[in-house]
Amino acid sequence: MNWSVDTLGEVWQFIIGPQLWLSIGKTTLKIFIIILLAFIISRIGNKIIGQLFKEEGRIQLRISSRREKTLKKLLQNVLSYIISFIALVMVLETFDVNIGALLAGAGIAGLAIGFGAQSLVKDVISGFFIIFEDQFSVGDYVTVAGVEGTVEEVGFRTTKVKSWTGEENIIPNGNITQVTNYSTHNGLSLVDINIPYESDIREAEKIIDEIIDKLPEKYDVFVKKPEVYGVQTLDLSYFVIRVIAETLPVYQWAGERIIRKEIKEQLYNKGIEIPSQRIVVYSRDKRNEQSE
Repeated sequence: MNWSVDTLGEVWQFIIGPQLWLSIGKTTLKIFIIILLAFIISRIGNKIIGQLFKEEGRIQLRISSRREKTLKKLLQNVLSYIISFIALVMVLETFDVNIGALLAGAGIAGLAIGFGAQSLVKDVISGFFIIFEDQFSVGDYVTVAGVEGTVEEVGFRTTKVKSWTGEENIIPNGNITQVTNYSTHNGLSLVDINIPYESDIREAEKIIDEIIDKLPEKYDVFVKKPEVYGVQTLDLSYFVIRVIAETLPVYQWAGERIIRKEIKEQLYNKGIEIPSQRIVVYSRDKRNEQSE
């Protein structure tokens, strides 16, 4: 009984004594300083990364503007992960945790998990090559893994693509085996115009050429004057004249809509109508009269 009372007394004296609270205060102060330093270093690092991607920095690094957002965000994320890991290790050290043994155990556990996480490793490796081979960047309009849209974010594990209808698609990088990037080169607008056989071919081509000659002045999407490639097809009731125009990247579809609108309106004003399907109907009575 006396032993229990003495033990409780010693515990109580330890709790209310200055040694415990000084130790807690020192530990709390160390943790606070570590977190504060991590925050400050993170802010300074992000500013330095931002400075690297300014106009003068971009020239020195010879980096294109289309890769700026991707690499900037990636470097900031990597910096954040590194600082957070170092801060966590330092916090654990304040509690006298054996970091060496902990890292060794984590390494063995990571090796065991790695055998069961081959898809994750595949995603990370694919993400590395996507970024450093510049297959696509944030803001590009692409088709990847059957998804078409604008790239919102490129990470080591996943890529986020926003469809033109608003859906955000998160695609594992390991699933990206083929990429169609519409933002790296100028596009081509291809428009086929149906002209009825009653119209003169040369006259129709002349009118179309006059129309498209003014398009670069009216619309900025065209890099140069569109070209008339002549008669492309002879159909049952009309022939087809093809027009091709070079546009800014991703504006090829807008260019096609503009060409169709302008040519349709002008051809109608010139007396050339867009042909419609024709159906020939024979009367049975007339066929009998003709046979007689």
